[in-house]
Amino acid sequence: FLAPCEAIVSFNGKAFDIPLLNTRYITHGWRSPLKDIPHIDLLHLARRLWRDRIPSRTLSNLETQVLGAVRTEEDIPGWMVPSLYFEYLMDGDARPLRRVFYHNEIDVLSLAALLNYMAELLSDPLVIGNKYSSDLFALARLFEDLGDTDSAANLYLSGLNHEDVQKNHLPQPFIIDAVHRLAMIHKRRENFQAAIELWMQAADKKHIEAHVELAKYFEHRAKEYHQAIYWTQSAIEKINSLQDLGDYPRGIIPSNRMKWLSDLQYRLRRLERKHSQR
Repeated sequence: FLAPCEAIVSFNGKAFDIPLLNTRYITHGWRSPLKDIPHIDLLHLARRLWRDRIPSRTLSNLETQVLGAVRTEEDIPGWMVPSLYFEYLMDGDARPLRRVFYHNEIDVLSLAALLNYMAELLSDPLVIGNKYSSDLFALARLFEDLGDTDSAANLYLSGLNHEDVQKNHLPQPFIIDAVHRLAMIHKRRENFQAAIELWMQAADKKHIEAHVELAKYFEHRAKEYHQAIYWTQSAIEKINSLQDLGDYPRGIIPSNRMKWLSDLQYRLRRLERKHSQR
């Protein structure tokens, strides 16, 4: 029945359904046809796109939060399906299976609708994804990882200018992470003036990596060692002031805190030597 299929679309199928089906084929001594068909698992993309906005990325929750659809009371939780099926095998009463058929039908329809929405979102992210700044930032990270830095930069900028950000509706760590990522794109393009402005914004919010990038710029590009020393010392002070786990910025955790301090202190000693030799 899979002969005419060009691809498989699933929700967590790569980790669960496909390995299970492949095992069943092997158990019966058959070669699994599933291994030769391209597979799109929407769960992985859903996690990347909505991890910062939607805590639970179950298919039914994405139906509500993303597609705006609501299931009727006829639906049942997926975990109940096996028990209802086994009850049917025992008593032969197929009436309770109506809810199973409804559940599976909506799953398939939702999967198709979600695939279509994701395709539109990736085709026109600035328009389709413009409702939430967190979605724009997630799309920006995705395009950046795919090597499309032009689209990523536009998405970061659009997200930073979004009403959510202007009204402080988004947690500061998400905003500062986007600021720093956009700065790094400018750095790779050697647009240092734009990068510096963004690093300054991030550093003002205690972003340690922004401090380090400013120190690097003033040491290696501007040759202004006193400025490089200032930003290095400031980074050390910020790390030393970290107390609670909630104070730790992205990229720094208690287990690598000492590594950061060691690297920064080494940088500081090198800068002080350079500065004294001028």
